[in-house]
Amino acid sequence: MITGIGEFARGITHQTIQGAATLIQSPSAGGAELLGMSASTQGQVVISVLVIIILFVFRRALLAVVSRTVEDPASRYKWAKTSAYTASLIGLVVVIQIWFVALRSLSTFLGLLSAGLAIALRDVVADFAGWLFILFRRPFDLGDRIQIGTHAGDVIDRRIFQFSIMEIGNWVSADQSTGRVIHIPNQRVFLEPLANYSAGFPYLWNELEVLLTFESDWKQAKSLFKDITTKIMKDVVAEAEGPRKKADQRFLIHYRTLTPAVYTSVQESGVLLTVRYLCRPRERRGTGEELWEEILQVVKRTDSIEFAYPTQRRIVDSRSD
Repeated sequence: MITGIGEFARGITHQTIQGAATLIQSPSAGGAELLGMSASTQGQVVISVLVIIILFVFRRALLAVVSRTVEDPASRYKWAKTSAYTASLIGLVVVIQIWFVALRSLSTFLGLLSAGLAIALRDVVADFAGWLFILFRRPFDLGDRIQIGTHAGDVIDRRIFQFSIMEIGNWVSADQSTGRVIHIPNQRVFLEPLANYSAGFPYLWNELEVLLTFESDWKQAKSLFKDITTKIMKDVVAEAEGPRKKADQRFLIHYRTLTPAVYTSVQESGVLLTVRYLCRPRERRGTGEELWEEILQVVKRTDSIEFAYPTQRRIVDSRSD
């Protein structure tokens, strides 16, 4: 596509620069310079401005048609981004051909340009390379929940030099939104570990820790807690055990079992039962609340099960003075 645009631009440059310059230059003195610019330079300025205006008008008209025919906000967003990138690329290539007609080989110009940018604009080049990596390698998509470095959130925008997330966590518990939008430079995908909550296996393993007294019937509690969790999470387990989407098959992910489990361990203050279950990334807090409410009701109804908490026992020896 770039080659075709370059050939087209070279063809029109020689034919239009003289015509545009003739319209701009003063008729007196055999073509006096205007504003200190030669006739050829004036023609190049006019053509460059016309190219930008035409591309802008065409893109606005395209988006107007899309807004009337497409109802999905995500599709509209993709149309807007794609049209912006395409118009910018076409405009850049055409303007380069207008102003650098002497450089017949576009690759020569791009080589010189990239060498200068690599030295003077290292961070900008790194952000652009990160954008290409995000665009083609697709470590995350719009709407994915990710964590990069210390920041976590839902991806709401991707641009040439940065991407934006709606922050979760921080001072808010259980991965819920803080309401802040964080803009992250694209080069961070090369420098920081990136965790994707949604890609590959769009579920999370969550755990609840329930501490019981040593005197409690922990075996009965373990059975009751597992029954409660299995009942509440049965739809999620059935969905996870079903066929995976094609986009989720890029990674070799395999679990032997996806059903809830309850593990037993001993702490200083009692017997610790850890309830482990599968949930959707954005439902971690809701499912945890639902499980805790059921566990509280079960413990209240069962006399042989009691919650433990840090306590101190004082033994008094009656034989002492």
